[in-house]
Amino acid sequence: MVFLGLALIILGGIAILSAVFVSEPGSGGELLGFDVTTLESFLVGVAAGAAILWGFSILKWGTKRGLAHRKERKELHDLNRKLDRVETERREDGPDHQREQI
Repeated sequence: MVFLGLALIILGGIAILSAVFVSEPGSGGELLGFDVTTLESFLVGVAAGAAILWGFSILKWGTKRGLAHRKERKELHDLNRKLDRVETERREDGPDHQREQI
């Protein structure tokens, strides 16, 4: 998801930069090889802005999800180590130690 967010941000940025630097004010011009009017150039800018915002939201969501997953994996790893340690201690004590406690 992080890669999708970054791709949307980059594509939106490229569209905006190409519209700003290539098109001619008042007449539209050419955008990425296509002749566009001023209205079409404006709509490309709106779509690019929406893509950038959508990319930021996906990037934020993906990062949050990745951090939560990493934290959960770390907690499970710690619990697994504790369980292994307890099982090892039980095996080392053996059945003789359990009889003495009773």
